[in-house]
Parts: sequence; C-alpha cells; structure tokens
Amino acid sequence: MSFKSKTEQSTRSFVSKKWTFLLCLSCFCAGILFTNRMVAVPESKAIMRITAVEAEKLKLISEGCNLKAKGEKHVSKDIIGEVFKTHHAIQTLDKTISNLEMELAAARAAQESLHGGSPLSEDVSRVGSSRKRKYLMVIGINTAFSSRKRRDSVRATWMPQGEKRMKLEDEKGIIVRFVIGHSATSGGILDRAIEAEDKKHGDFLRLDHVEGYLELSAKTKIYFATAVALWDADFYVKVDDDVHVNIATLGETLVRHRKKPRVYIGCMKSGPVLSQKGVRYHEPEHWKFGETGNKYFRHATGQLYAISKDLASYISINRHVLHKYANEDVSLGSWFIGLDVEHIDDRRLCCGTPPDCEWKAQAGNICVASFDWTCSGICRSADRIKEVHRRCGEGETALWSATF
Repeated sequence: MSFKSKTEQSTRSFVSKKWTFLLCLSCFCAGILFTNRMVAVPESKAIMRITAVEAEKLKLISEGCNLKAKGEKHVSKDIIGEVFKTHHAIQTLDKTISNLEMELAAARAAQESLHGGSPLSEDVSRVGSSRKRKYLMVIGINTAFSSRKRRDSVRATWMPQGEKRMKLEDEKGIIVRFVIGHSATSGGILDRAIEAEDKKHGDFLRLDHVEGYLELSAKTKIYFATAVALWDADFYVKVDDDVHVNIATLGETLVRHRKKPRVYIGCMKSGPVLSQKGVRYHEPEHWKFGETGNKYFRHATGQLYAISKDLASYISINRHVLHKYANEDVSLGSWFIGLDVEHIDDRRLCCGTPPDCEWKAQAGNICVASFDWTCSGICRSADRIKEVHRRCGEGETALWSATF
C-alpha cells in the first residue's frame, strides 16, 4: 500500500471517530434533556397536586376551627342565657319565699292577737277577704283612752265617716283607723267605753297591747305587725291624733315612691340624746349613743311617718327581737339601721299650723300634715283642728277626684 493511501485511510478513521464522538455526545445531551423534561413535568404536577390537597386540608381545618369557634360562641351564649335564667329563677324563688314568710308571719301575728284575749275589732275576722284586695295605704291614728275629744275632732275634719269611709276604702284603697290597745284591767270601764265608741263609729283597730305612755315603742311595733296581717297595702302610716292630715296629698306623695321596695318617709331629724333624769324624752340608754351631748341617728319625727310594705313585714317578722328605746320614733329609726332602706325627708309632712300651712296652700304647695312643734302636735287640738282644717285643708273634692 502506498503512503498516500495510508494517509487517506488514517484521515477517514479520524473523521469517523470524531463524528462518532460528536454523535454520542449529542445523543447523551439529547437524552439528558429528554429525561429532565420527562421528570420535571410530573414533579411539577405532583407538587401542584400536593399543594392543592394541602390547601384543601387547610381549608377544612380552618372551617373546622371556625365551626368550633362558632360552636363555642353558641355554647357560650347558651351558657350565659342559662345562667341568667337560673339567676332570674332564684330571684323569683327568693321573692316567693320572702312573701310566704311575710304571709306566715302576718298570719301568726293575727293568730296571736286572737289567742291573746285582746278585744280586737271586727277587722280581724275579715283577714282572709281583705288580704285579697290590694290597698294603697293604711293610716293608723295613734290614740289613748283619754283622747275622746281629739278623736271626735278628727272625725269632724279630715277623717271621712260612715259610708264615705267605706267608699274611701273601696274606691281609693285607703284604710283609716284609730289605733288603741287595752287597759291594764282588760274588760274594765276604759275598754268598755272604747267598745261602745267602736260600735258607734266602727273605726278602731284594737291591739293586743297594754296602753301606757312608756309603752309607745311596743305599741308602734304591734301596730305595724297587726296592720300588715290585716291589709295588704303599699304603705303603712302612723299619725298622732292631734295632727291635721290632708289624705289626698298624702296619697299623692306616697305614690311617687310606690316602686321602691324599702322606703321610710317622714320629716327626718337628729335630736339630742337626753341623759338627764326627770326631763321629757329622757333616754335611759343614753350611754349607747356615745358621750354626753351626742345626737341620735337620723329618724322621722313621730307625728307622722310612712313605711313601705317590706319594712312593715320586717317589723312583723322580727318584732320579738327588735329593741325598744324610750322614744317611739327613735325606736322605729333604730330598727332600720343596717338595712338597705331609703330615708326620704319630705318637709310637707311637718308643716306648722296657720299661717304657715295656709301660706303654703295659697302658693300651691299643700301640706300633708300640720302641727305645732312646741306641743309636738296641734296645741289644744280638740278646739283648734277645725280652724286648721278650714284654712289649710285640701278640700273634700280633692280626695274624691284624686287618682292614685
């Protein structure tokens, strides 16, 4: 073989190897590209599928959390609602129990009065029927055996008589009675005189109580206990038989406080505690009020005051443990110390006699009660109360036209 032929053969061999290498390299690169393309697309789709699944799971979890939160909120509202319902039920039950206790105490008071041998009026026999009726107020006029002229003067002025008194009860829901107990010798001449007077007028409330000036605190306690047993009223009033009262104005005054559960209405004062023996209004237990020269706590003056039903019932239930001080008005005020009671100071309940109450009436500010401070009542009331009534009275039409 010649050199030229060898050279040509060698060149073809080199070219052939070069193209073979390039062809292999190209195939390798093409294979890699194809493989990457084939692998990358499924992985991307898989990732997308995984992401979608996870998103769905997250959505379900989120919805579940929201449902749980809503459920918890709904359960929370239900629980709060049930708590309020339970609280309301407990309050209603407490009120029912309290009313039953008051009813029971009132019934016991009436029963004790019946079995105590006291010459009670015929009102006791009407306990069942009268308690079905709701009254605005019961006015108890504190009187004594020796006060016949005072009682007649009250009957002749501000206290309706006969059919008018019955009309006052039926149409206006106002009970008015003279309040008195019995003498130390029950059934004696004094008691028989009251029985005869009651038979004539029918306007007495007889108490199981022995009359006496030093027993006014006990009498006040028994009065409220007996009155709340006989009549279901919004207010219970105590007034002395030497005080002039405008009944319609009194009713209009009390009605303003009707929705308040525990009210104590009167002319509030804080007089000195008198430690010196022999003086009027001497307080034997003065040491309980601190040093000499101290004053009493605020309490309503005794000429006229009113208390709501809850307070009258409280006195009835706790009458055996309520302490009595020398002065009746102080005793009443002490029974409410420590209780959630609203004291209402209304100066129209303690106007003076003419010209004071007359000027106020002319100015359109009619007084509820009028008396003289110097006498703790109207001085010589049996003789002067007619003049007070003429000059300071509200007029008969005011009572029958009033709406409570």
